[in-house]
Amino acid sequence: MYKIGVIGDRESVMGFKALGLDVFPCDDSESGRKTLHNIAKSDYAIIYITEGLAYAIRSDIDEYNDSKLPAIIPIPGRDGATGRGMDSVRKSVERAVGADILFGGNK
Repeated sequence: MYKIGVIGDRESVMGFKALGLDVFPCDDSESGRKTLHNIAKSDYAIIYITEGLAYAIRSDIDEYNDSKLPAIIPIPGRDGATGRGMDSVRKSVERAVGADILFGGNK
């Protein structure tokens, strides 16, 4: 059975533990990078990652773009949404569908 993980700063991810998700608090990009690669090799189908951390390790996340699993989804962190998460989703949909069906090419 597949699992769902959440990576990010402690304040942003600990609430997800109450929902039964596996949380991986990371204080810096290096620990985030290692955690991402470790859990991506495990049975995690979905990995939520805070936008700030996702931006810091975007090249590592890009390694999984063409993989079926895991789906890596940026979420807002404790500082709120930066827009990077939605931009990432838009680019993924555009790559899969061949067109920007979410925003019609306009941000």
